[in-house]
Amino acid sequence: MLQFVQFAFVRAAMAVFTLLTVSLIVFTLMELVPGTCAERYLAFKNTQGSGISIADIEAEERRLGLDRPFLVRWGSWVGNVFFKGEFGDSCILRLNINDLLGDKFLISAAICFCSLILAYLIAIPVGIVSASSSNALLNGSLRFVSYLGLAMPNFLLALMIMLVSTVWFGDSMTGLFSNQYRDAEWSFAKLIDFLSRAWLPVFILGWSATAFALQTVRALMLDEKDKLYVTAARARGLYGRRLLWRYPARHALGPIINSLGFDLNRIFNELPVVALILTLTEAGSLLLESLARSNDQQLAGAIIFLLTATIVGLNFLTDIALAVLDPRIRKSIAGG
Repeated sequence: MLQFVQFAFVRAAMAVFTLLTVSLIVFTLMELVPGTCAERYLAFKNTQGSGISIADIEAEERRLGLDRPFLVRWGSWVGNVFFKGEFGDSCILRLNINDLLGDKFLISAAICFCSLILAYLIAIPVGIVSASSSNALLNGSLRFVSYLGLAMPNFLLALMIMLVSTVWFGDSMTGLFSNQYRDAEWSFAKLIDFLSRAWLPVFILGWSATAFALQTVRALMLDEKDKLYVTAARARGLYGRRLLWRYPARHALGPIINSLGFDLNRIFNELPVVALILTLTEAGSLLLESLARSNDQQLAGAIIFLLTATIVGLNFLTDIALAVLDPRIRKSIAGG
């Protein structure tokens, strides 16, 4: 028990250190953008017909605290993020970033997590069956589907579904809410409306994730099922499902669990493009807007940090899960 607590403490400390490092990288990238936040904002105001001067820029920099040293500003920013959950104000929109994000990041995280769960609920049993089955037709069909999932981009699948839906049903199936619930407060009716539309981005994002996970599970199972310890188990009289799930499947699931954070990151990377096509109002589309159009690095930095924190948190949980499943892991890291 003490060894497990030591392992969990070490992993938690590593997670916090990773988040601090990421916060420094994100803040540095925000600072490296040409022009300070004050200059970009006043330049934007200038395009609206407001005249600006050097004195205006200097006054705005003092108001925003940009005249302080870099490390002091980073320490203040990271302190507000870690202890208050506050990301400050958007550079261009001059609105509180927490208010701007609202439930958008939670919606994005829910879509990505549901896509990930869908992918693994399909990929793990199907991959195990594919690796253990000698049916050539079954294996060939599964390989074809997985290759198709890897080859077809998510945005192309989204466009195909939109086209078919528009032609056959007269509805492009875009957006996360129907018109009557778009600006309404959350309620049970709004939740049902959201679920009736959210399945589409979940399916589209889970399409390639399922194909990738299926290939991974199948390859790991093929590598494990003919190893010496499996042969020894057969010699002791273990056969069929009992042998399959007790030995090769259990060992193959370790790397799968360990890759959850990577897969979540890959799904979120694909979300902005899918969100643009399906006109989704969530953090993926907001990130694309802040990076490509408004150059609002403060808003983009907040979204990137939240995404990284989610992935780091997921990796911490998967490390704990792996330590529970395989004591060798916690022994090797904790020095036991």
